[in-house]
This record gives sequence, C-alpha cells and structure tokens, in this order.
Amino acid sequence: MAANQKAAMIQFFKIKLRTIFILTLYFSAFQGYAKAPVISKKELSVPPPRIIRTCCGFGVEIGIAGVPFAKKTDITSRDIMGTHTFLGGKTEKNGIIYTRRGGFLDMGHLRDCADWTAYLYNLIKTSQTNPAFRNMELRNEGGAKSLKIIVPNDFTDDQIIALAGKISYDMSLWHEISTWFGASYIPLVPEKFSSFSPEDMYSNLMGVHLGMRAIRSNLDYNEAMTNELSKMLDSLESVNTEAETFDAMHRVNEVWYTNTKKYPNNKITLKRYLELDPNLAPWLVPGYESQLPPYILQKPESKLSQYYLLSLKLNFRFPVDSILTGKTDNIITQNDFETFVDYIKKEVNNHPVKHESKNGKSANK
Repeated sequence: MAANQKAAMIQFFKIKLRTIFILTLYFSAFQGYAKAPVISKKELSVPPPRIIRTCCGFGVEIGIAGVPFAKKTDITSRDIMGTHTFLGGKTEKNGIIYTRRGGFLDMGHLRDCADWTAYLYNLIKTSQTNPAFRNMELRNEGGAKSLKIIVPNDFTDDQIIALAGKISYDMSLWHEISTWFGASYIPLVPEKFSSFSPEDMYSNLMGVHLGMRAIRSNLDYNEAMTNELSKMLDSLESVNTEAETFDAMHRVNEVWYTNTKKYPNNKITLKRYLELDPNLAPWLVPGYESQLPPYILQKPESKLSQYYLLSLKLNFRFPVDSILTGKTDNIITQNDFETFVDYIKKEVNNHPVKHESKNGKSANK
C-alpha cells in the first residue's frame, strides 16, 4: 500500500472515530443524567400513599382470625414476580423471596421504597425552581405528616438522589414505628404484628438503593428497576422457586415467628429487627447461607437531615411525654425517630414474647 493511501486511510478512521464520539455526546445530552419517572406538577402535588403495595406478612400458613380454615402465605419467585411498574401495577406479583446473602426480601416493601425515592427525587428537583413544592402535606400516618425541603439551588443530581433516598428511608422507618403504636392501613385492624419484622428494614433500604440506581440509569425508570432487581437477586444468590422460600421460612417457624397464632395477633412475630446501625446486615437462615459473606447495606448519611424536616403531629396513641422527656407538645421530626426505636427496644426487652413451640421448647433466643 502506497504511503499516501495509508495516510488517507488513517485520517479516514480518525474522522470516523471523532464523529462517533461527537454523536455519543449529542445523544447523551438528550438522554440526560437521570431517568426518574416523569411526574407532572399536578401529580407531584398529590403524594402517593405511604403503602402503595399491600404486601407482605412474614411467615407461612398463618391463619386469619374470624376466617376458619384460611391460611395466608405471601411468597413469590423470580419467575412470577414480574416487571416493575412505578407505583404498582398488574405486571407485578409481589411477595417474599429468600436470598442466601440478603435473607428474606419483601418485594412489596422494596418496590415501594424505590418508587418513593423516585417520587422524592422529582419533588426535590421541582422545589429548586418552584417554591410551592418546598412544603408538602403527606398522607396521615399516626398523625398529620408534612415535609419541608431546604435544598440549595446548586445541589447536584447526585446530592438530590442521595437526599431522596434518605427521606425515603426515614419514611419507611416511621412506618415501622407508627405501626408499633397502632397506626394501620385498614382502620381498626392493628398491624403491630408486622412492625420491625425480620425482613422489613433490610428490604426497605434495599429498595432505596435500587431506586437510586434506577434514577441514575439512562434507561426508562421501570425498565431500569426491573434490571436492577434482577441483578440484585443474582448478586444475593436468590433461591429459584417458591418452594425453596417456603422451606427457608418454615425453618424459622417457632423461632422468628409462629404460625400457631392468627392475624392480626401481635404474638405472631417472635423476633424484631431493631438494630439499626449505620450498616444493616440481613438475617440469614441457618443452613441456608451462601459461601460468600452477607450483603451489607449502608444507610443514607445522617448529615442529609439538615436539608429537610419530616414533621409529624402525633395522635393520642403515642406516649410522647414518656418517650421524649420534657417535651410539651406532640410534634416530632425525623431527628426523634431513633429515640422512638430505643423506646420500642426497651418494650420488647421488658416484655419478650414467650411462646412454647409444639415440642415444648421456648422459641426465644
């Protein structure tokens, strides 16, 4: 090949590579950095319900008070769990799945926390240019609940995503606290039996992390969440069938829960997940673990609390004066949540659930 032909060919490939690079940047600019679901200002002004998906009771074959012979088991599998739909939809079949590195995962809780993270991301972004969205009334949960956003206009997308995750996590924590004190999805049907159950807080935090990853993706949010769920279940070594999750759940019957009681009996849950350290570790079923270490989840940074106030005007069910010494009103914020968790810990330790299993041995550990 002549020298001038070789030089011409090299120049041709340089131009081609430069063109590809420019086109990539061009289309990236239109794709944007974050792909949270598009929510109109009208939709943003009406926050989703705290419980978007009604799921799931921890345990298998648990009876229902007043309904003879009925047994409830909330289990799903990767084959039937379906694709993700923002704020829920017919494509989903939620339930609990066991994973060998992440324990039991409540897919309803997980998806809810992911979607709340996406909603809050949109809300924070909008509040930067529209002051009307800096103060929002949220759905009642144990009392009137509101959110005040105090975010600088120069916050980056990464900072906004992290803040959305922090608020979403705190809201999920409040849900567990409020159900302990009598808040419920269905009026007059207590949910204390499900408060801080073994899989709750880990599932919630996993949902926050997946929601943040989905927002960062250039894919459509629902497609990104479906992909992130699949990758997460691969990484956590999920079991493949409903039967395997049933077996794992059955192994901790009479230890973490009992199916000798019926919903909504508070004594169904024998052990509560109340150790909320900066990093959350899953509860793994003995004999059903991976050879790899447990998958530890990091909580959002506490310093993000300075950029918002999640306020609650509590109802009569909360003994505020016993929990917060010297407090003269019933208004609290996310900065009080850990004190409420400590109070619940003391109640659990002072009044442990005593249950005799069928072989006569105590299920307490």
